[in-house]
Amino acid sequence: MKIKEEKIKELIAQIEIIIDAIKEEEVKAEAILLGIDNEYRKSARNLIQYNAFRRFDLRNTQKKLKNMGLTRLAKAEGHLMSSLLKTRYILYSLLGERPIAKSKAELSIKNGKRLLNRHTKELLGYRSKGRRVRIMVTQPTKAAHDYQMVYDMVLNGMNCARINCAHDDAQIWEKIILNIKKASDALGKNVKIAMDLAGPKIRTGSIIPGPKIRKFSPKRDVRGKTVSPALLVLVPEIKTDSKPNTLPVPKQWLSKVKIGDEFCLTDTRNKSRRLEVIQIDGDNVQAHCYKTSYISTGTTLRCQNRELKDVSIGELPSIEQSILLGINDLLTITKNDIAGYPANYDAEENLVKRALISCQPPEIFRKVKEGDQVVFDDGKIEGRIESVLSDRFEVRITRAREKGSKLKAEKGINFPMTNLGISGLTEKDKVDLEFVAKYADVVNFSFVNTKDDVEQLLAELEKMEALNKLSIILKIETRFAMTNLKDILLTAMKVKYIGVMIARGDLAVEVGWDNIGRVQENILAMCGAAHVPVVWATQVLESFAKKGLPSRAEITDAVASLNAECVMLNKGAYINDVLQLLNKILSSMEQLHEKNEAMLPKM
Repeated sequence: MKIKEEKIKELIAQIEIIIDAIKEEEVKAEAILLGIDNEYRKSARNLIQYNAFRRFDLRNTQKKLKNMGLTRLAKAEGHLMSSLLKTRYILYSLLGERPIAKSKAELSIKNGKRLLNRHTKELLGYRSKGRRVRIMVTQPTKAAHDYQMVYDMVLNGMNCARINCAHDDAQIWEKIILNIKKASDALGKNVKIAMDLAGPKIRTGSIIPGPKIRKFSPKRDVRGKTVSPALLVLVPEIKTDSKPNTLPVPKQWLSKVKIGDEFCLTDTRNKSRRLEVIQIDGDNVQAHCYKTSYISTGTTLRCQNRELKDVSIGELPSIEQSILLGINDLLTITKNDIAGYPANYDAEENLVKRALISCQPPEIFRKVKEGDQVVFDDGKIEGRIESVLSDRFEVRITRAREKGSKLKAEKGINFPMTNLGISGLTEKDKVDLEFVAKYADVVNFSFVNTKDDVEQLLAELEKMEALNKLSIILKIETRFAMTNLKDILLTAMKVKYIGVMIARGDLAVEVGWDNIGRVQENILAMCGAAHVPVVWATQVLESFAKKGLPSRAEITDAVASLNAECVMLNKGAYINDVLQLLNKILSSMEQLHEKNEAMLPKM
């Protein structure tokens, strides 16, 4: 019995130390709390308390509390002081005593949950029947012209529509918004509109275009026997057609072609090939080819069965080039605005010219240094900087596929360990923000890294007289944003209403695939302490949206979104099927979960 009493006293002493440390932190933060909006005053205090609490290694204390059948404080972030004081009270009661210092928490457990629910409703709209977690859906360009698709999204449970300012333009955005509002009114819903500012994304520059060639191949069975010929479509040169099986020719010549005509050509490999016209549909002439052909701009068609003037194939689009990179390859990154190119080798496979690609913006070249990690295209290729000059740096590739990985133009570049000092609003963002303030309910702030970035956004909104009229979602997608999250939240709490998006794609690249699970748990906990709703984003049910069939891992990931207040879906041809499935998953699973707490019905 004495041993048990000693353990209880030890636990009480540990909790007292924690409470004292929290009170000290609160005193230091009083000036910060004075600048917080009244809506978030209690939440900000709770966040400060939680931040102080997490400076302790609590694992031993948690195990001891668990063994006594008491709370482990693992889910106490939304009402920290209340949970600590209640736990202390129970421990004293087990000794038959009362705490010497009587105190009452400003925020009860019930009120902490009420605050989060209220903030979620104001930011993301009303919940759908039977479902706590809201669904945000990224709108494709098609949403500007296809009202029925938008109507079906609202019907199938979309609570918030997301428009990305990195794509399309103001005319398209306005049409999308009009369709959303029309569908919302028709169905008696209030769908919130959130718009992403593009932010200062670091990307690869252009690459020298490849040859102007199109390949046509017949379908073959496993034995190599032709099952069906390749279909080529001859179209007038004046007609813009991006379909990969079209070949432009003069319209006047095309009008003279007849069904049954046969043409021969010599392809880019100097192979003789034959085409047979099988159908004419207006200006389009369809022909069959029974052998693989590589046809380029300028290739001559010669009629074999009757008198018809020879004709040359018109201008074809260039093949998109890429740079093939393998482990140990060196890649030059230049700040000069020039087209990149793959490595060039001589006949003996000796390197003649190293691969090169440009990178924007140029400010990064003043920040990078030897040894810095570089990640391309969402983690598909990784490297280390070997040397740095004023206008370029060399990257040694450390991770790529066994047969090499292709790096294309306009792909993201991350510098996970480097503070580039590039964040906040770009000039484009400031222009787009005027549209967002006029038409949207929420602005999604991309690549926020520090509290200064938030201050800049608030200053711009104040100029536009949109402060507290436009809600804010902070996209956490860098290592530095994660490190500065407490200060970012406290700065944003000067206004209402705010949320956080866990942009798991860029964030995983920044913090490493082995750390993303822990990092997203920390973000959820910090936002829970601040009563700030979280959007679970990036590639949720992505293969289902694009291909029509989900993977098992995607279903598990969708269930994990129950830890957040909203889940974001990206666009895809099967988006309405995804909405229906996600609505069912969340509605059924929420009977077993309340936020991150298991509910236990009869089994």
